[in-house]
Amino acid sequence: MSAALSPAVSATPPHILMTLDAVGGVWRYAMDLAAGMVRHGFAFTFVGLGPAPTPAQRAEAERIGQLIWLDAPLDWLAETEAQLDRIPDVLAALVEQQRIDLVHLNLPSQACGLALPVPTIVVSHSCVVTWFAAVRQDPLPADWQWQSRRNRAGFDAADMVLAPSQAHADLLRQSYGPIENLSVVHNASRAGIAPTRKHAKIFAAGRWWDEGKNGALLDKAARCSVWPVAMAGACAGPNGQQFHPRNARSLGELPHAAVAQAMAEAAIVASPSRYEPFGLAALEGGKAGAALVLADIPTYRELWDGAALFAAPDDAAGFAHALNRLAGDDALRHEFAALARQRSGRFGPEAQCAAMRAVYGRLLQSPSALEA
Repeated sequence: MSAALSPAVSATPPHILMTLDAVGGVWRYAMDLAAGMVRHGFAFTFVGLGPAPTPAQRAEAERIGQLIWLDAPLDWLAETEAQLDRIPDVLAALVEQQRIDLVHLNLPSQACGLALPVPTIVVSHSCVVTWFAAVRQDPLPADWQWQSRRNRAGFDAADMVLAPSQAHADLLRQSYGPIENLSVVHNASRAGIAPTRKHAKIFAAGRWWDEGKNGALLDKAARCSVWPVAMAGACAGPNGQQFHPRNARSLGELPHAAVAQAMAEAAIVASPSRYEPFGLAALEGGKAGAALVLADIPTYRELWDGAALFAAPDDAAGFAHALNRLAGDDALRHEFAALARQRSGRFGPEAQCAAMRAVYGRLLQSPSALEA
């Protein structure tokens, strides 16, 4: 934990170091949150790890703050634990060089071995330990146990731990035991998705190479769907994982704006995930005024119960039935679209920024940060 939680109050904006990656949903989380927090008087230095960002990603980050990319892997892409050993020293040096007031880490393992003179927050967006628990219902393989140890050390080193849903917080406790200072701050989406004329089609977005996204089930359901199913997102993973849909149409990776447009046009948005600590695709579908069909998992029940149709994540026929039920009943589909849009208002950027201003301000012990 930090040695001092009271950085001197000055006229300059509180300077946040935030880690991120360019592979998954953490990028969108970081960009959307930081863009909102900048408007409330915070400054950001982004520190990236893992595969390099695209030119468009780099440009987006540099419109919001400073971007520094490290030659260091993400924990779930590391071949050996030793590859992560230099990260604490690099982060500590950046904290001093950049005159950082607070560190916001988007991987718990990045706090392992970290001793800083400023407060540290870790956010658990996902991890291999909880992934195995949810997707395989198995403990972590023996040769990956170091990931559990590093995450546990990261939780213990942090001044505050955040989860994006109560369901994920519960799974963290089940997987790691008690975690001090664990709180929930829901994710949000800044995507300006205005509902438009809907088309008779079903849309889904995810990194489909990830077994947890359960693309195979949606592809099976597509075989029995009365409406066409389109799946946007990467089908090849960084470690050689592959997914090849046979019944749904694969759109490949799309820019975020193109995903938003597809959300706006689709009458139904589906998410069959077995593992979702939050589920940005469902939120963006709801904001776009689509009716939702979601896997019946704790996260989605917590966030969307009463505003979506659910099907078991191992029941392709049940998933197809839910899709066809909405496709075949205009009144029901419009009702659930309205319910999803209304529910999505709970997870807006204003609420997220207010919660994070309170978190940052409490750790900085700065009235100006709390009121920024």
